[in-house]
Amino acid sequence: MALMWSDVRAGMAAVAPMMVGVIPFGLVAGATPVARGLGGATAIGFSTIVFAGASQLAAIDVLADGGSALVAATAACTINLRMLLYAASLAPHLAHVSLGRRLGAAYVLVDQNYAVAIARWSTGETDPASRLPFYLGAGGLLWTVWQLSTLVGVVVGARVPDDVPLDFAVPLVFLVLLVPTLGAPPALAAAAAGGGGAVLAAELGAGDLSILAGAVIGIAAGVLAEAMLDRRSPPPTLEESS
Repeated sequence: MALMWSDVRAGMAAVAPMMVGVIPFGLVAGATPVARGLGGATAIGFSTIVFAGASQLAAIDVLADGGSALVAATAACTINLRMLLYAASLAPHLAHVSLGRRLGAAYVLVDQNYAVAIARWSTGETDPASRLPFYLGAGGLLWTVWQLSTLVGVVVGARVPDDVPLDFAVPLVFLVLLVPTLGAPPALAAAAAGGGGAVLAAELGAGDLSILAGAVIGIAAGVLAEAMLDRRSPPPTLEESS
């Protein structure tokens, strides 16, 4: 299947706004291994082989603290378990693609690429032949920017003043990913309640459990908001039900 370059460019355009979070996160992925004494080659190797920011940092922390490679790999894989759900969600949309191409597509499966792809394909309006080019366009741009950001982080990370909070990049990545999905009232309710609940739990001393508390509160708020909307919506007419 030849790539349709218009769809490749469409994928790149769809994911481009998310670079505002990806670039600083890539700087952190490059600077952290150097700062922890693992060297620049480790940073570049992780970014090219693993290509997953949060799991990269988790594995680097394990190795820097003297943990084994097996423990580091287990930590990275555990954090990336959500990719199984992403892959299962995308699979029906790429069922027409050969196994080899799907395996190649799996390499560039990250949060941002999944978000733009599933948002486009869930409408059911796209030509199946355009899906893989769109996905690869988004994934290719993400991969390129990630590698360049990592390289810059390796080179200049040690020169960044300590009072410059590069760690803000991690929540920024997921915030940028979240904002485009907040169009529906249930999503807004879930985000507001979940974020507020996590902050409140942290203030009450929940520690790491504050994230779990926020997730539970957010899910409950989203389900409740959706149920309220369903109650308010008028029942279908006889013509609509038939």
